[in-house]
Amino acid sequence: MKCPFCKANNSHVLESRSSDDGDEIRRRRECEDCKKRFTTYERLKNISLWVTKKDGRREPFDKEKIRKGISRALEKRPVSTKVIDEITDLVEIKMLNKDKQEIGSKEIGEEVLRHLRKIDKVAWLRFASVYLEFDDLKDFDKAMKPL
Repeated sequence: MKCPFCKANNSHVLESRSSDDGDEIRRRRECEDCKKRFTTYERLKNISLWVTKKDGRREPFDKEKIRKGISRALEKRPVSTKVIDEITDLVEIKMLNKDKQEIGSKEIGEEVLRHLRKIDKVAWLRFASVYLEFDDLKDFDKAMKPL
């Protein structure tokens, strides 16, 4: 770490402390050349993940958008907000673990459907009707047969 005072590249860590939320590490350092002390903060860099939509458009991955879709599907269903948050987190983790910077909206939709199917069949059908773009009752019948 470069010293902010003398610009030397050799400093050592005197003390490290994690922030209250655990998202950041505060380090107290001392420059080995000028002996001055300074503080640095270490944070995880935001991972940029892009979503390719069905029509070819690209947009940044938005966890809140997934949460809203899941919440809408589970509206007036006996499922807690804690479960909605857990599903949202699991979907986000799965997408981030793909080691790709760009994912298809289809992958996200399928992952959400996989989780909803385990929790609530009505919510699964609601989400599927929007995600799979049902046009008429035949689409609903076809989707419900495997259930």
